[in-house]
Amino acid sequence: MAVLRAAPGSAAPATPPRSLLALSKANHTLAIVDPVSLKVIARLPVGPDPHEVIASSDGATAYVSNTGSGRMHDLDILDLVAQKALPSFDTGPLLGPHGLVFVGGKLWFTAEGAKAVARYDPAAAKVDWILGTGQNRTHMLDVSEDAKQVTTTNVDSSTVSILEYVLLQPTVTPLGTLPPGAKPRMEWVGTVVPVGKGSEGFDVSPDGRELWTAAAQDGTLSVIDLASKKVVATIDAKVLGANRLKFTPDGKRVLISSLRIGELFIYDVASRREVKRLSIGHGGAGLLVDNDGARAFVACSPDDSVVVVDLKKLEVAGHIDVGGKPDGLAWAVRP
Repeated sequence: MAVLRAAPGSAAPATPPRSLLALSKANHTLAIVDPVSLKVIARLPVGPDPHEVIASSDGATAYVSNTGSGRMHDLDILDLVAQKALPSFDTGPLLGPHGLVFVGGKLWFTAEGAKAVARYDPAAAKVDWILGTGQNRTHMLDVSEDAKQVTTTNVDSSTVSILEYVLLQPTVTPLGTLPPGAKPRMEWVGTVVPVGKGSEGFDVSPDGRELWTAAAQDGTLSVIDLASKKVVATIDAKVLGANRLKFTPDGKRVLISSLRIGELFIYDVASRREVKRLSIGHGGAGLLVDNDGARAFVACSPDDSVVVVDLKKLEVAGHIDVGGKPDGLAWAVRP
C-alpha cells in the first residue's frame, strides 16, 4: 500500500499526468513527484534492491528492476494511477535484471547474471525474447524506437554491445551453391566494441549517430560512431567513478554523474570539450534530463537527495527528498 502525504480526512493527491519517478534504495520505495511543485505525491513499495525504473508508454505503469549484484530475479510492477503495487514478475533464470527500456508496448531489460538482454510482454505476462551478449555484467540499455537496434554497456568486460536486427542473405555452401529453399531472413547480429575500463552509463545521441559512454575506472569518455561501430574519440575527462551519462534533448551537451566525485560534468558535444563542473554534493548516481532541456535531476545517493539543476544557468536550483540513497529516475507521461 502506498504511504501518502495527505492531511487526515482528505483525499490522496492524484498522480500528475506528467510525473517524475525516483527510487530510494534505503527505503525500498518509488516516489511519485510532481515536477512543477517538486513535492512527493506518493511513495510506493518496491523490492529489496531497486536499481532502475521505467514507465510504460501510456504513463500508467512503472517497472522497477531488483538487481542484487546479479543474483535477484524480480521485476516490480506498479499502478501509477491507483498508486499501488501490482504482482511482481519473476524473471527466473534471467538473473540480475537492471537496465530498463519500454519500447513497442514491451519492457526490455538487461540480465547481469545471465549476460543477456530480454523482453517482457505485459499483455502476455511473459518473456518473449532473449539474446545473450557473452559479456560480463551487461548493465545499461538503449533500444531504438523501431526496436531494431539494442545497445548495452558490459561493465566488467569494458565493452559496448551493438545488436541489430537485419536482413541476412543465404549462406553459400563450400561447393558454391545455396541450400535448397534458402531465402533471406531477418536475424540479430552483434558487434562488440571495446571502451574504457568500467564503462557503465551511456546514451545515444538524439540523431542516433553517436553513442557516448563514461568509464568509472579510468574516467574516460568513449565516443562510438554507430554507423561504423567504432570508437572515434576517447576523451580524458577524469570522471572517476562515472555512473550515468545523458544527452540534452537538443543533442548539444552531455551530462555525466560520478559517485566518487561530487560534481556534475557538462560537455559540449561538437567540440568534445568540458563546459563546466557543477558541484552537486558528495556523488551522483541516477540522472534524468527534462524534455525541454531546462532542468536535470541527479540522484545524489550519499546525500539522500535528488538535486535539481538549472541547465540554463548551470546552477543547483533545488533538492527533493525522495528517501534514502536515491538512484533510478524516470518520467511517466499520460496522454
